[in-house]
Amino acid sequence: MAEKPLVLDVDGTFLRTDMLLECFWAGLGQAPLATLSTSFRNLRRPEVLKADLARIVQVRTDLMPVNPEIAELAVAARSAGREVVLASASDQTLVTQLATDHGLEGRVFASDGETNLKGARKAAALVEAYGEGGFDYAGNASVDRAVWDHADTALVVGDERSARVMAARGKPVQSFAGGWRMTDLIRALRPHQWVKNILLFVPTIAAHDFSWSSLFLVILGMMAFSAAASSIYIVNDLLDLEADRLHVKKCRRPFAAGTVPIGVGMGAFFVLAAIALGIGAWIGLPFFLVTLLYMAVSLAYSLRLKRLRWVDIAMLASLYTLRVVAGAMATGVLVTGFLMVFIFPVFIALGAVKRLTELTLATSDARLPGRGYARTDRGDLLNVAGLGVAGALLSFFLYSFTQQALALYPTQWLLWVAEVPIAWWLIRMVRLGYTGKQDYDPIIFAMKDKRGIGLMLIALSIMFYAAGLWHEWFGLS
Repeated sequence: MAEKPLVLDVDGTFLRTDMLLECFWAGLGQAPLATLSTSFRNLRRPEVLKADLARIVQVRTDLMPVNPEIAELAVAARSAGREVVLASASDQTLVTQLATDHGLEGRVFASDGETNLKGARKAAALVEAYGEGGFDYAGNASVDRAVWDHADTALVVGDERSARVMAARGKPVQSFAGGWRMTDLIRALRPHQWVKNILLFVPTIAAHDFSWSSLFLVILGMMAFSAAASSIYIVNDLLDLEADRLHVKKCRRPFAAGTVPIGVGMGAFFVLAAIALGIGAWIGLPFFLVTLLYMAVSLAYSLRLKRLRWVDIAMLASLYTLRVVAGAMATGVLVTGFLMVFIFPVFIALGAVKRLTELTLATSDARLPGRGYARTDRGDLLNVAGLGVAGALLSFFLYSFTQQALALYPTQWLLWVAEVPIAWWLIRMVRLGYTGKQDYDPIIFAMKDKRGIGLMLIALSIMFYAAGLWHEWFGLS
């Protein structure tokens, strides 16, 4: 007599992700208006929503992360001659496609646009097909108890409470690891990126305002921008699931790899956004509005603008510049036009360096996944970076002749000396990006680059000396 079929749930069991949420986020990237429209219309009709999203978007089920233990179980069962089928509340089209991708049975049980095959409905369909106790079933959530009740053996993924309940009912139970770890969620927040928010200190340094009240407000502002940035990083990762899975390094990101559920990421987004805007409102209306603008521009960048050649570099520069503006809004320090004209081309250069690095480290001549650049664009990107460097150095030189510069830096000629290490640092950053000797993010690289940090400290030391701060602080002449 043939062994009983092995029936596998899909979302959270065979896959370490959720097909409905995969379709939703892919839809926001591919067809945002249609996705949002059908989502709001069919929020209480999940079977229709799943079918509509499956028609609206194209998703690669072959790239979706698989639970390795369950995948091995399926292979072993097929080798033993058992029928292995997928049974899911996800849309039938996608489940069939997934079964084909992994060489499983062509027969699947799934939602069809009229019936949401979940819980008792799934149980009824499986009992009709295989009979009472005529199958083993693997699932991962309490809703699967309705199916386990009618299965011969309950294979429980991650849901320890359900495993205990089924065992208490006398059901044979096999438990498998599941769930997610807080450390993986923290990694998804990219806390190493928070170092970029040191840019909020630029206005206070430029204005020589080192009062404790200003420093406190800037630190609070950095906390708000860190929460805001992390919330957008989550959105960015959820929009880029497919592109990240095709990337040699980004495929290990928590949402792409399935180590953190998409639903958990969505909850973390709302919490972080609330923290960012709450701190922003406490600091004051100007800072709150800049924070809101930063989040809106970041969201637009994640949804669409990062896929547009050259526009993405301008948007990256704008996001860096907004951090500087936020520092000014937090403390009330005046941001001069020359400061803005200096920092924006610096960030244009660094944005071009970011793309140069990605292209240099790419393993093929194809366009970067989710971006509009290929290796043939390296020359143009180098030119853009060069123009950014030239523009920044020219604006810094012209600034040295302004009344504000003469008031802040009485020893004017030392500003020209300070421009030498600044130029050296900028040119070095471009060269390292062009030769592929940087990390993927130039700002993060700059914060770890000892030689580059040394150049910037030299420049700051010269400028502080020109301003007379060394004499004021240490009595030096």
